[in-house]
Amino acid sequence: MKTAALLLLLGFATPASTAETPPKLLSWSEQVRVREGFLETRHKSLLAMMRKHQLDWWIVVNEEFHDDPLVAAVAPPRPYAGNRDYFVFVDAGEAGLRRIAITGFSEEALTRFFEAPSEPKPADKVLPELYAQYQPKRIGLGISGRRGVMRTLTYDTYQTLSRILGPEATSRFVGVEAFVEDYLDTRLPEENPYYETSVHLTEVLARRALSNEVITPGKTTVGDVRRFLYDALWSAGVRTWFQPDLRVQRQGRPNPTSRGFLAVEPEGTVIEPGDVLHVDFGISYMGWDTDWQRMAYVLRPGEKDAPAGLKQALANTASLQDTLMHGARPGRDSGELYTATMDVMKAKGIEAMIYCHPLGTQGHGLGPSIDFRASQRGETGPHPLRPHSWISIELNSATAVPEWNGQKVFVMEEDPAWLTDEGYKFFRPRQQAFYLIR
Repeated sequence: MKTAALLLLLGFATPASTAETPPKLLSWSEQVRVREGFLETRHKSLLAMMRKHQLDWWIVVNEEFHDDPLVAAVAPPRPYAGNRDYFVFVDAGEAGLRRIAITGFSEEALTRFFEAPSEPKPADKVLPELYAQYQPKRIGLGISGRRGVMRTLTYDTYQTLSRILGPEATSRFVGVEAFVEDYLDTRLPEENPYYETSVHLTEVLARRALSNEVITPGKTTVGDVRRFLYDALWSAGVRTWFQPDLRVQRQGRPNPTSRGFLAVEPEGTVIEPGDVLHVDFGISYMGWDTDWQRMAYVLRPGEKDAPAGLKQALANTASLQDTLMHGARPGRDSGELYTATMDVMKAKGIEAMIYCHPLGTQGHGLGPSIDFRASQRGETGPHPLRPHSWISIELNSATAVPEWNGQKVFVMEEDPAWLTDEGYKFFRPRQQAFYLIR
C-alpha cells in the first residue's frame, strides 16, 4: 500500500492528498492567444466606458525597461522594447473608437488591435496631427490616484507629451483613476475557467508546503517552507507577486502582531508538534494574480486530528465567510456589506476582522474593497460591487481555545471568489478542516 493511502487509512492525513495532480497550464503561446481573444472583447467596451467617464482620449505609454502594468491589459501581451510606445484611444464621435499604436518597431500582432503602420511615424508627428483633427477636451493619463496602477506615467513622459502637444493640450490632461478602476475591475465571465486554473495551482502548491512532504516537525524551519514555495513556483513555470509568508501560533507563547495582524514568523523558527501554521501565498499566471491563505495543525504524539477548540475556531471563520458571501449582491455598497456582516458576527459573539480586496490584473486589484481600513484610507461615498468581479475573501476570527487554556487562536483564511446575482462563489472549495502534519 502506498504511504499516502496508509496514512489516510490510519487517520493521519486529510482526504485531500498532497499528491493531488496539479492542473495543466497553457504554453506561453497559447496564453497569448487566449488573452488576445479576451482583449478583442475588452476593446469593444472601451468607447462606452470612455464616454461614461467623459474621456475624449486615453493614452497609455510603455517605456523600455520600465513597463507600464496597464499595457498588458490594453495591448497584446507581448514584449515591447521601444524607447517609448504609445497606445492612444480616441473617441472619434460617429466614427467610433480609434485605436492607434505609436511604436518604435513594427509588430504584426498590433495590427489586429491598432492602427499600426509597418513604417512607424514618431510620436511628435502623429500626436499633433491627431490633436488638430479631434481637439479633445479631456485627455486621460495615468497621473493621479491612490493606487500605483492609476499613476503609472513617469514625470519625463508627462513632460514629453506636454512638449509634443503644447500648452493648450496640457491644460486638458486629466487623471484616469476612476476609469482605470472601472476597466480593470470589469471581468469577463469567459475568463473564469482560466482563473480557476490559477487558483487550483495555488491550492496544490500550498497543500504541498503545509504537509509532511516539506515539514518534519522539530527539524523544518519556516525558511525551509518558504524556500520550497519559491522552488515550486520555478518548477511549475509561474511566478509570484509577493513573498510567501508563514505565521506560527504556539500554545503558551504570546502572538506577536504587526499592523494589527498576526505577525509573520521569522525564518529561523523551527516548526514543532502542536503548532498552528498559516501560509499566505499567491501566483501570477495568464496576466492575473491569485491570493490564498490556509491553516495547518502539527499533530502531537498520539493525536490523529486537531483539538475540538481549533475546529471550532475554523468553524467561526467559516461562519464569517458565509455571512459576507451570502450578503453580497451586484450594486450593493461594499461599506454597507462590511457593516452588516460585522453586525451579524457581533450578535453571534464572534471576534472578527474583514479585509477583502479585489483580485485580477493585480493581486491587490482595483475595485470596491470590503475592508475595515477603508475609512482609515479616506475612502468615502458609495462603492457598488460590480457583477462578475473577482475578490479575495480575506478575513479572520479569533477564538479562545479550551485545550490551550483559553488562549486565542486566529484562523486566517483567504479565498478568491467571483460575484454572482446570488452572492460570491469560490473558485475552489474553501477549507473545511485543518491540513494535518504528523
